[in-house]
Amino acid sequence: MAFPINSSSTITIENISEPTLLQYFEALNAADFAATAALFAPQGELYPPFEEAIISPDAIASYLEAEAQGLVLNPKTGETLSRDDGGLEAQITGKVSTSLFTVNVAWQFILNPQREITYARIKLLASPQELLSLREKRDNRQS
Repeated sequence: MAFPINSSSTITIENISEPTLLQYFEALNAADFAATAALFAPQGELYPPFEEAIISPDAIASYLEAEAQGLVLNPKTGETLSRDDGGLEAQITGKVSTSLFTVNVAWQFILNPQREITYARIKLLASPQELLSLREKRDNRQS
């Protein structure tokens, strides 16, 4: 299931033209978590950093509502690979910003032949020292 792309917030990712992937980033940046989750297959899996799999569009929407408020995703470049089953694999890199920090991120996606997301993994591309620094910044702002 797809939603219309809002031309005022169109995402451009070098080497990526797959509408489902572009819509994923646009919907998240618009904080439209229901639209983001609707891009997933019924048993689609989201693997956030440091978390177990979130499975199903309803569970993904609930998770994003609780955990993704205020995120700004800035994907930069990617590559895709066709799968034997007619699906697609994609690797995308960029940055994610919050009010507390900005971090380099890699996203890995698998889409089925219907172009639904069956798998999405988000990896923070930061050293342990950078991750500790991010935690300290968060803790200092909360106190």
